[in-house]
Amino acid sequence: MAEKDQEKKPEVSEKEKVTAEKNVDQDTAKKEPEKKQSSEETDEETEKKLSDLQKKYDELEDKYLRAEAEMQNMTKRFKKEQQQLLKYEGQDLIREILPVVDNLNRALQIDVKESGSEQLKRGIEMVQRDMEKALKDNDVTKIEALGQTFDPTLHQAVKAVPVEEGQKAETIVEVYQDGYMLKDRVLRPAMVVVAQ
Repeated sequence: MAEKDQEKKPEVSEKEKVTAEKNVDQDTAKKEPEKKQSSEETDEETEKKLSDLQKKYDELEDKYLRAEAEMQNMTKRFKKEQQQLLKYEGQDLIREILPVVDNLNRALQIDVKESGSEQLKRGIEMVQRDMEKALKDNDVTKIEALGQTFDPTLHQAVKAVPVEEGQKAETIVEVYQDGYMLKDRVLRPAMVVVAQ
C-alpha cells in the first residue's frame, strides 16, 4: 500500500523545484525590505525616544548636582558666619564699655592730697583693675602704641609733631586715647601723636 501511495503522487522535476524555490525566495525578498523598513522606522523612533530621555536625564542630573552644590555652599557659609558671630560676640558691649575704662584711667591720673580723696582713688583703682581683667579674660587687649612705629591699621594720628633728637620718623610720641582689639579685630584704634 505504501508503494501505491508513492505511485499516486506526481513526481516533481528538478526544474520545477528550482522554480518553486526561486518564487519563494522572491516573495521572501519582497517581504524582507518591508520588514526592514518597518524595523528601521521602529529603531529610529526608539533611538529618538532614547536620546530625548537621555537629554532629560542629563538635565535633571545637572539640576540635582547644582542644587546639592548650592546646599553645601550655603551650609559652609552659614557655619562660617556662625563662627564669626561667636568669635566676635560681645564686641558692641565692649565698645560701650571702653569709654568707661577711659574715664577710670583719667580719674586715676589726678593727683589727690586729702585722705578722703585717697580712699576714693584706691576704690577707682580697684574698679579699673577689675575692668581690665574682665576685658583681658574676654580676649580684649590694649594696643601698644607709645614708642611704636605708626601703623594706620592700629593707630589713628590726630596730630603730627617734628622729630626731636633721639626719635625716629613715624614714631608715636604721645597717646591721647588707648586703642583696643578683640582677638584679631581692631575695636578702636589708638589716637596718637606721631613724630614726622
